[in-house]
Amino acid sequence: MSKVKILQLNVWTGRMKGALPRFLRENDFDIVCMQEAIWSEQEPVHLAHFAETVDTLKTAGGFEYDLRQSNWGTRFLDGTAIMEQGNAILSRLPIVSSENIWIHGEYSNEMKYGENWRSQVEGQGYGAIKAKFENGLTLLTHHGYWQPEPIGNEVTIECMKKVADALRGEKEKIVMCGDLNIVSESPAMRVFDGWLEDLTRTNKVTNTLQYLKLNIDVPCDHILVSRDVKWSNFQVHEVMISDHKALSVEIEF
Repeated sequence: MSKVKILQLNVWTGRMKGALPRFLRENDFDIVCMQEAIWSEQEPVHLAHFAETVDTLKTAGGFEYDLRQSNWGTRFLDGTAIMEQGNAILSRLPIVSSENIWIHGEYSNEMKYGENWRSQVEGQGYGAIKAKFENGLTLLTHHGYWQPEPIGNEVTIECMKKVADALRGEKEKIVMCGDLNIVSESPAMRVFDGWLEDLTRTNKVTNTLQYLKLNIDVPCDHILVSRDVKWSNFQVHEVMISDHKALSVEIEF
């Protein structure tokens, strides 16, 4: 049987500089699923001075492979470069194939921080990365559609149906990770009932936030597995490396 250690984390645009690389060096993860990951094709070194990027985290953890999907971009250095933000996967295991799946909204590289940020977030892009590995594992990472209430709404349900549709063709060995922006009780999570187990719910996790931005308890980060995947050592990491807590699990299949 294959044994793989997986980490799930919204990295909060790499704000916790130094802490994230140290955490990856101190732990032996085989695959890391990230949301709100950042990178720049034009100025990767300059951006890395201010935040941890996909490139710096890949190097710190000694990962050989990576996948990226930008949900949106914002310009910096007087508009000469773009900081991309989205989903990313780091892996020690060879990736056989991958697919970027668009879930909601539209990509824009003109997103701006400021007074109208929340209105922009409503229309921003939301996507998912689906990757297949040599050992037969299918892995999907997704940053869920955001709403003020973590129970979600009708748009949340439609978005999660698209995520589920992207996985229904896979017969076995499925793992799905993400800051889904909803709790296990959300109607949107019912699309996975009967075929994917929500380990956040199984392990009665009550909170995956660090109180850095919101002083509330919301278990919005999730790892789901198909029934043929044997899991163990599910953990909520309390270490301060983001405004979210990291989740990890070891799987066998």
